[in-house]
Amino acid sequence: MQFRDIFSLAYSSVSANRLRAGLTISIIAFGIMALVGILTATESMKNSIYSSFASMGANSFSIQNRALRIFMGDGPDAKKSDKQKKKVKTSNANIPITWVEAREFSRRFSFPATVSVSVTASGAATVYRGDSKTNPNIQVIGGDENYLDFSNYKLKEGRNFNQLDMETGRNVAILGTDVAKKLFGDAMKNVINSNIRVGNVRYRVIGLLETKGNSGFMSADKVVVTTVTNTRRIYGGNTMTYNIGVSVKDINHMDAAVGEATGLFRIIRHLHVNEEENFYISKSDSIGEMLFSNLAYVAGAAALIGIITLFGSAIGLTNIMLVSVAERTREIGVNKALGATKTVIRRQFVYESIIISVMGGALGVLLGMLVGNVVSLLMHTSFVIPWFWIFMGISLCAGVGLMAGIFPAIKASKLDPIIALRYE
Repeated sequence: MQFRDIFSLAYSSVSANRLRAGLTISIIAFGIMALVGILTATESMKNSIYSSFASMGANSFSIQNRALRIFMGDGPDAKKSDKQKKKVKTSNANIPITWVEAREFSRRFSFPATVSVSVTASGAATVYRGDSKTNPNIQVIGGDENYLDFSNYKLKEGRNFNQLDMETGRNVAILGTDVAKKLFGDAMKNVINSNIRVGNVRYRVIGLLETKGNSGFMSADKVVVTTVTNTRRIYGGNTMTYNIGVSVKDINHMDAAVGEATGLFRIIRHLHVNEEENFYISKSDSIGEMLFSNLAYVAGAAALIGIITLFGSAIGLTNIMLVSVAERTREIGVNKALGATKTVIRRQFVYESIIISVMGGALGVLLGMLVGNVVSLLMHTSFVIPWFWIFMGISLCAGVGLMAGIFPAIKASKLDPIIALRYE
């Protein structure tokens, strides 16, 4: 018999037992859906992280008083941070970066780069305008005249902070797009020179930022930017820790800039030669790499779930095929009496197993891709089609079908046609 004839017989047998085949297909489909769905969602998260941190610029780094630690479990980066912490004297650890230190660094750093000093005044502020108000999730940031460039913000209307704003610390603010839409409507008319209230403090709006794009990890448009001197006056600058941002003009000089910044800030913080740094320098791209490495744990968990489910599916499929052999003993006897060889019988049952498994895999891949891309919609990233995992998922299912069908197929091919025909 030709391949087409054997395949047709196998497909007809599967179609004749729809309930049994459907249940087996569903078991396989859910396993593949979990695998492909989690990996598609992970890819969406990576795209979101990449777009978020790419907007910060690959040629920039920040100086902070604490290490940014993002990890799941005890990874190598976590161990390195713990080791570094042990070298820092307890009395020197996590000392805030003061306004005087940040300003002195900005004045003395002579490398060809742009230095920005900023501070987060609040991450849960409410902004008011008349009867309109935002949710209490607005970030209030105090920055200098270089902050917008360092953070890759662009002005849509209005102006940046000038020297008088910085010196006097007067109440002027630049609004993010989401804040402006909430207070002024989608049209965002008459924003410039209008008055708003952040908490109990009134501000005059001098600028409106272009949308920077939101992601599931960052909401860069829910922000109110005022001067760093204003935040010191309003929110109490003595208890704050300041962030120093450095944007290097030539990315090839990044390492040299980091080295010079480290040496200068050690001098500013009066650290001895035998003391470790009590501040941390983080590059924009290194933060993204930390998150990427942590997402590998999610991908590994997804692969483990998929393997366990496929193993269970293989056992279930083998059992189903054995039941099918027992139920169709008489049919096998008739086929052998009509001239079907052992090879034909083996191939028919193997094809049936592969058909069921591949159909389950195809359905699982489709469902997994749809479920995974729900994350893409929530994070406002592009639709992800994981071609590699689509191919791998269907290939794995075909392999599972082959392995699960071999033993029942061999058992069916060894049936004696005389005994099989007498089977009731």
